[in-house]
Amino acid sequence: MVLMSCFFHSRGRILEVLRNWPEKSIQVIVVTDGERILGLGDCGCQCLPITIDVGTNNEDLLKDEFYIGLKQRRATGQEYSELLDEFMTAVRQNYGQKVLVQFEDFANHNAFTLLEKYRANHLVFNDDIQGTAAVVLAGLIAALKSVGGTLADQTFLFFGAGEAGTGIAELVALEISRQAKVSVEEARKKIWLVDSKGLIVTSRKETLQPFKKRYAHEYEPVKDLLGAVKAIRPTALIGSAGVGQSFTEEVIEAMSSINERPIILALSNPTSQSECTAEQAYTWSQGRAIFGSGSPFDPVKYNDKLFVPAQANNAYIFPGFGLGVVISGAVRVTDDMVLAAAEGLADQVTPEHIDKGLIYPPFSIIRKISANIAARVAAKAYDLGLASQLPRPKDLVKYAESCMYTPVYRSYR
Repeated sequence: MVLMSCFFHSRGRILEVLRNWPEKSIQVIVVTDGERILGLGDCGCQCLPITIDVGTNNEDLLKDEFYIGLKQRRATGQEYSELLDEFMTAVRQNYGQKVLVQFEDFANHNAFTLLEKYRANHLVFNDDIQGTAAVVLAGLIAALKSVGGTLADQTFLFFGAGEAGTGIAELVALEISRQAKVSVEEARKKIWLVDSKGLIVTSRKETLQPFKKRYAHEYEPVKDLLGAVKAIRPTALIGSAGVGQSFTEEVIEAMSSINERPIILALSNPTSQSECTAEQAYTWSQGRAIFGSGSPFDPVKYNDKLFVPAQANNAYIFPGFGLGVVISGAVRVTDDMVLAAAEGLADQVTPEHIDKGLIYPPFSIIRKISANIAARVAAKAYDLGLASQLPRPKDLVKYAESCMYTPVYRSYR
């Protein structure tokens, strides 16, 4: 892992900056420009591992005499694009073509663009788009063990149409397409999005951002979430808009009137921005909700039954995903590899977990989870002919476990 900052005024010298780092055997790089850190907003250069400091639009930081970053407005347009091009070229020159670059906490307007720009020619992964999507898809697949039916039998309503919401929606569509053997365009008809202006429908198409247009379906305008729930009658309600308490009692009750086991995923974090709490979801649904969240919540007792809320934490996916890429020597990241990671996580959810309200396996066994996900991702890379680490290990799970770092410390007593 690389820990450093690349500054905007280092343009033309980024390769030199990377070469100053003493560790030469780098397999994974996590890079951010600090513009969209969770629900905290623009954190400028004050985050790691690699920060590309292009300035900040955070007024408090610009006025702070002790701020260590560039005190200028964020670079945009061509100069921003050229800097990222130089960075990606320098990474390849210095560390080779098989170093995995994970884009982290870039703002929506850059996140999609960078992923689409580099995914065909570089080994790249966006955790906010692909990682979040994989862990949520895994939760949805696991929830169906209780709800019944297939993904194609469900209707999904997303509250929030940013990089997280649309990233999840697209991966769900790809999995429906794969399972039901229909086109992705057909699969998208099962998925509806609500943004700040209401339900995304065809009459709004001219004013929508490109990544939203594919989910603009033929329907009359609906202005609010409750109206959308009543109109669309979804099986699952998935929140990623960062609007706290947006899943109101009326919304949860509406979901519960439509479904025997409503799937409620309140994914926004931190906790103050969660769409609802675990206690609210269980109470307002009379203990029938299958609940997952982006923020951690304590177990909830309702009618003498203890429910353990599931946290859709990206840590379920990325470490194992990155390990799978590394151990296979994958030269590209594909959607099929992301789907393999999601399916690998869902397969580790047992009936006992589901009975407790869990749609993810307990985090206490994360090393086992990660090894299995790594094996699934590596297997898919080999199957697709994208692996360069030959020959293929006979037991990919055992091989993944053998490649994992184990912290063993000397005893001084």
